[in-house]
Order: sequence, then structure tokens, then C-alpha cells
Amino acid sequence: MSPMASSLTVGFDLDMTLIDSRPGIRACYTALAERTGTFIDADLAVTRLGPPLAEELINWFPAEDVPAMADLYREMYPSIAIAATPAMAGAREAIDAVRAAGGRTMVVTAKYEPNARLHLAHLGIEPDVVVGDLWAEQKAAALREHGAGVYVGDHVGDVRGARAAGAFSVAVATGPCPAGELREAGADVVLGDLSDFPEWLTGYREAPGAVSLA
Repeated sequence: MSPMASSLTVGFDLDMTLIDSRPGIRACYTALAERTGTFIDADLAVTRLGPPLAEELINWFPAEDVPAMADLYREMYPSIAIAATPAMAGAREAIDAVRAAGGRTMVVTAKYEPNARLHLAHLGIEPDVVVGDLWAEQKAAALREHGAGVYVGDHVGDVRGARAAGAFSVAVATGPCPAGELREAGADVVLGDLSDFPEWLTGYREAPGAVSLA
């Protein structure tokens, strides 16, 4: 194993990076609306996934009710959202590519960590580390703690987290942020989706920091 391979740690975001969480989250918002009698435009909500749950709920509930609504949503989530959520194209292959290179993988997400773990277990995706409840620059602490040199995500918040950690930012244009916006935020490379990641990783290992497929 080469020195780089032995030290390779790659972090991944979860929602819209490894999993297509839109069907499950849409169903959960619909159920929350029915349970509370409050209108929630679930179709709109799933177009802006990435930030913490509270940042979406504040659009539909008074600020003083948001903590209780977040707790209710998270309680309902496992029975509604997990089975409805598929893996994104190339997700398993991306994790496998890091392993094949002798590296470690971690998931760092704004999602409530117990629910993040349920998603990964349901889909048979097994990262070495899972850290939840972190958004944007907050992700940098976990990335630094585990020595992640690369962070992969679909949102400009993920780009900011990677840059704050001093990690190479790999963006995938599979979430709410188009490729141009991800580049403007400072992504080092933008891929169409994770299907392109194994090829990119091969090049990155040969010349760290110098590879782009965009």
C-alpha cells in the first residue's frame, strides 16, 4: 500500500449525495402536515435539501413551535422515510473505490445522526465513521478530527465545510445547487454524479489536487 493510500480518508455528505432522500422526506413532510393540520409544501421543501431541518420548518411553523415539530418529524421519520429512499447513482461504487484504494470513508451530514445511520444500514452502505447534526462549516471539525483529505457533497454548504477543513472539495451536481453555483462557491472539482467518482479518485491518487473531470 502506498503512503497516500494508507492515509486516504474521504468524507461524503448524505442527502442528495449518497441517497436520494426526496421521496422519503416528501412523504414525511406530508405526514407531518396531516398530523399537525399545518400546510407544508412538501414538493417545494425537497427542492432545497441540505440545511438543518429547523431551517425548513421555520417556513411553516412559528419559531416557538419548531423544536417540538422537529422532534415529531424525527420520531415519524424512520417508519415513513427509510424504506422510500434509494441510493444515488454510483454511491456504493464510490465507497467501494475508496476502500479499494486502501482508504477510509466517513459520512458527515446535517441529518439527525440516528436516522442517517438507519438510511445507510437499510441500503447496505457501510462507511467507517458516521457523524450527524453538522452543517456547512460545522462539518470541518469532524473532517479534521478524522483526517479527511477529501469531502464530497452536493451543496454549497458542503463546499464551505470542505474548505474550512482544508480538504479537497469534490462537488456532485445531484442536489439543489447547479454545477456553476458549486464552482463559484469554491469546489475544486464538480462531477455530474458519483458514477464519475472512481475515475476521478484514480487520477487524484496519482496527482493529488490536480485532477478535474469538469
